[in-house]
Amino acid sequence: MTNSMTADLTEVETPGIQAAIVALLGVFWIQTSAAQIFYLEEPGNALVTATMSIDNEKYLADVHVRAGEYSSDTIFDYWHGYVATRVFSRNACFILKIEKDSIPELREIGRLAFEKQTLKKIYSPNNLWVQYDTGKSVFANVKEWLIYGKAIENLCRGLPIYKLVKTEAPLNSRACANAGIPSILGIRICPKLD
Repeated sequence: MTNSMTADLTEVETPGIQAAIVALLGVFWIQTSAAQIFYLEEPGNALVTATMSIDNEKYLADVHVRAGEYSSDTIFDYWHGYVATRVFSRNACFILKIEKDSIPELREIGRLAFEKQTLKKIYSPNNLWVQYDTGKSVFANVKEWLIYGKAIENLCRGLPIYKLVKTEAPLNSRACANAGIPSILGIRICPKLD
């Protein structure tokens, strides 16, 4: 009787353990290979909402910020090494080379977004101040699209493109546009003032 009871318990436990292992592997597989989607809000400002999709296979983060006239779309393309932001109020695209000291890695952005979405109260004051020369826009050609990648091409095709350079916060930031990831990494895009 004891042997049959032990055999019955083993049969019951084995599928349960196998299911737990498969579920655990599935969680890790999803985190490393599938697209993750986050819904973010700016603390204290219900008018600013954002969605962020992370595709770990393509090394992309795609951010859509909806904030009325201050809406923007941003692509973080870690594979090609560029960030592109389309600011709708400016009808232009702004491109910045990814520098490790200024822009967190894709895993870090995903972790911060998960914490932000889960805890809702987390707020990071990280701002990246960048500037562009208003007289130096270009329309990208095939060579540039190969360098920037397909995701940035889809975002910026047909729009004037400005290259951004990192700068310090200006004394007067009223002319600056906001983009990036709300409450995680704000990108403040300012015209170069001579």
